[in-house]
Amino acid sequence: MSDTITSHTLNKPVCIVTGGSLGIGDAVCEKFSAQGYTVINLDIQANSIQSKAIHWLKCDVSVSSEVSQCIQQVIKQYARIDCLVSNAGIHFSGTIEDTSEADFERVFGLNVKGAIAATKAVLPQMKSQKHGVILYMASDQALIAKHNSFAYNMSKAALASLAKTTALDYAKYQIRANAICPGTIETPLYHKAINSYVAQSGADSDQVHAEEAALQPIGRLGQASEVAALSYFLASDEAAFITGSLQVIDGGYTAQ
Repeated sequence: MSDTITSHTLNKPVCIVTGGSLGIGDAVCEKFSAQGYTVINLDIQANSIQSKAIHWLKCDVSVSSEVSQCIQQVIKQYARIDCLVSNAGIHFSGTIEDTSEADFERVFGLNVKGAIAATKAVLPQMKSQKHGVILYMASDQALIAKHNSFAYNMSKAALASLAKTTALDYAKYQIRANAICPGTIETPLYHKAINSYVAQSGADSDQVHAEEAALQPIGRLGQASEVAALSYFLASDEAAFITGSLQVIDGGYTAQ
């Protein structure tokens, strides 16, 4: 990132996306950038084909000190943060008996502690400017349970709670917080989970994908671009009265 601040960059809204190199995070970065935001992607790895307009900062989001340092760098550079999309996360399959303490801590370290660290780091700037939007990428599993998903399910429910409490505590500063709850979205994370299941069960990959699509009332998987579009709407002034909410985007799955 350049050390030179221009009046043009100061006038552009700034969005920080954690875990913005792949899947939904990548789509969110591209959407906000296309809409005129300065976008900073905090991720442990870069995406070589991501738009060059998106600034990548290497960051292990599970390490709170790294998150804080990167966000302080953004504040120093741009003197504003308009939106945080707390998206970084990992999936883990297993029942409570199948989940070791190390597995649990790894899931919560990124999915929940990472979100907490990012929230704490952006709040002082958002409070001072009396404006800001925080979006947590939760899951339909913030609302319902799924088999073999003890730790992941709990982590996403925690993000829903974080959105609600943050919304209430910081509404007086005109800071809004919401949780986005995607259903089954076709992303690298989805494909990794399916591949893991296929390897363990010996099931046919094409059949598993077809079954996943058939489980959705709308008859298909969701796309990362659709979640990005919802994210952008929630960050916009058109959503100025929406805070503390769980925004479901799941093809009707949780309505069943």
